[in-house]
Formats: sequence, C-alpha cells, structure tokens
Amino acid sequence: MSNREKILEVIKLKKYFPITAGVFRRVVGHVKAVDGLNFFIKKGETLGLVGESGCGKTTTGRCIIRLVEPTEGEIKYKMGDQLIDIAQADKNTMKKIWQDLQIIFQDPHSSLDPRLSVRDIIAEPLRVNRIGNRKERTEKAKEYMERVGLNRFQINRYPHAFSGGQRQRIGLARALVLNPRMIVCDEPVSALDVSVQAQILNLFEDLQDEMGLTYLFIAHDLSVIEHISDRVMVMYLGKIVEMAAAENIYQRPHHPYTEALLGSIPMGDTRVQKRTISLPGNVPDPSDPPAGCNLHPRCSYVQDICKKEEPQLKVLKDDEEHFVSCHFADKLDLSSYNELIETG
Repeated sequence: MSNREKILEVIKLKKYFPITAGVFRRVVGHVKAVDGLNFFIKKGETLGLVGESGCGKTTTGRCIIRLVEPTEGEIKYKMGDQLIDIAQADKNTMKKIWQDLQIIFQDPHSSLDPRLSVRDIIAEPLRVNRIGNRKERTEKAKEYMERVGLNRFQINRYPHAFSGGQRQRIGLARALVLNPRMIVCDEPVSALDVSVQAQILNLFEDLQDEMGLTYLFIAHDLSVIEHISDRVMVMYLGKIVEMAAAENIYQRPHHPYTEALLGSIPMGDTRVQKRTISLPGNVPDPSDPPAGCNLHPRCSYVQDICKKEEPQLKVLKDDEEHFVSCHFADKLDLSSYNELIETG
C-alpha cells in the first residue's frame, strides 16, 4: 500500500459557512465546518473518515467532489498525466472529473428520483455525457444492475418498489456506470438494517477488487470503518485529530478522542462488557471553537499547553504513516479496542 501513487491530495482545505443577522443580513461570524484539512488517498485503497455527527465529514466529501464550494485550500486530483486542482477547476474540467470521480449518498430514499424508472436513473449519467444511444444505455444499465446484485428484469420498475438495500444498490449502479476510478461514499449503509449493511459492505469490497476502485468511505460507525478501511482518518470539530492504518487506529490509538470513540462501539454479545471512556460536556460550537486544542474542554488528559496552543497534525516518531494532532501523542498510554473489552 505504501508504494501506491496518490490519486487525491487535500491541502489546507477549509469550508466556512457565513452566519448572518439583522435586517441587512450582515455576516457576523462563520461556522467552521472544515478547518484546514491535510490528507491524501492512494490509488486502490479505502480511506475511512469517521467522527461524531456535525464534525464535518459530509462537508469534506462534498467539497472534494465540488457539490459544495471550498472556502480555501487545494484538492489535487490525478487524472491521467495531469494533476488538477478541483477547487479551482472550471465547469468543463469538472464535467470530465465527474466522469472519473463519483459520489454515493447516505439516504437511498431521497437520493433517487421517484418519477424515474431504474433504467433512467442508472442511464442518466450516460445520457448527460452523451454516451451511446438509448438502446446501448439500456444494455449498460442492465449490465450494472447485475453487477450490484439486482435482477435486470426489474429495470422498468420505480424506486418505491424496492427495499432500502436495493435502492442503495441502484445508487451504486448509477455511480459505477461511467466506470469511475474513485467514489466518495457518504455514509452509504447508515440508513440500512445491520444484516443489509453487511451485504452492501461486501459488495463494495467485491467491486473494488473487480474494478480497481478507490474509496473515501465516510461513516460514524467505527465497526463499519474497521471492516472496510485500509486507513482511517478521525475528525473532530472540522479538524483531523488522527490518521493511520486501520489496525493501528484500533490497536494503538494515540489521540484521546480516538480512544473515546473506540470505547463507544456497541457490543453485540451481551456476555461481553466494555469499559467506556466518557467525554464530559457537548461538542463545542463550530462557530466559536475553544482556544488551543478543540478537545481540551472535554479531555481527561488536558494540560495547560492544551488550553493555549493548538496542536499540529504531526507524524509519530516510530511510525511515519501515523499522524496525530495532540501535544502528548508520544507520551500518552491509551487503551486499544481490545483492552477496553472485558469478558463478563
């Protein structure tokens, strides 16, 4: 994995949403949804992006595909021999990029137009890009229905005739029909039953092996992230707090927030108990984040420097691919996922 080339690199990405007030709607502040992200994704890997609701995960994904305009920063995407900054690309360039970079949305119900048949939903990207005639597009739609585990004879049905898991398969077929290299997956299984989640996750992995896909996989469920990710990136209040190989995140966390997230993973076996690590208080207001480290009002390891100086995302001394944003990352002895589990 370490020898693979980077397909995407994000540099100092910011997305601030203005807060307006008064009769003239003057800007009186900003919600810092994404606040200076730096990360990369390698060809053929799955980078899991995890964090609490409201931490900026979805906004990050939408900035990458330009559904939301970034406030600042660079999004460098390698397309052929070119390195294109998505944040500055014009409409014609973005149209080419969108053939290569697709997105799957969280809600399989609202992401599909109920007025269109499955044929028209899956074939729409082909029609928009003027690829093939109607007959060819129909055959392509049938092919990708079968790839995602749907019956091609259901092609004339409408979304209401399908279950949630089947609708998400339709959304996946629509994303795949242009044969992209990378897909932003915005919590694609969070709205599904647990049994269906496993089927969809296995489908994602099979398609990745078959088509050489690269994923940015956004989720709030760490058990899902562990199952599918090669590397994991943990976000808190618009910033990256830890990024490393999945096994290192679960077995050797170096940030207190990551440790707390691992302690929050629910256990399916009632005979197994877990030691929870509580974070007192609530997530701070992203329009008025605390000084210093964003986590310091809730962190049990807090020191004076944490309240005054913001930690930078730095590589660990003993692992050049493990990045942590904590003043005491090399000194804290944090519990791994296995150490948090106690057999009852």
